[in-house]
Amino acid sequence: MGRLLSFLLTACLSVTAVAADAIKAERQEVFGDTTVHYSTFISTFLQPDIAKAAQLVRSKHQGVINVSVVKAGKPLVTQVSGTITDLTSKSVPLEFKQINEPGAIYYLAQYPVEQQETRTFKIEVGVNGKTETISFNQELFPGE
Repeated sequence: MGRLLSFLLTACLSVTAVAADAIKAERQEVFGDTTVHYSTFISTFLQPDIAKAAQLVRSKHQGVINVSVVKAGKPLVTQVSGTITDLTSKSVPLEFKQINEPGAIYYLAQYPVEQQETRTFKIEVGVNGKTETISFNQELFPGE
């Protein structure tokens, strides 16, 4: 599971934008003294053993969103939920699962990527006793 953390942190913190492969550089939002980091990528970028350990499906038609919340330099246990909406306004709920590792807590959800298109993500995160909403658009490409 430590390899999973290493991969996801690398994907979240140091990946450069490669639009053709549907990877975007890590994004973040700051709410007072709390920072929410988030990134998306196609699940085939995960090694098979890492995907299995996180109970994720590896497929060129499955994306992953990774969310982590940090307060005062320490990972924060919180509530994370969200939806992904296509251009026809069809919305699919994101079912996040919490992953705990020494020194890290992050939340993962998978979503379908049937074709190249832009989707809108709406993520709700419990921060400092209230719910904060992060919305962003992401152009998605099925993997190779």
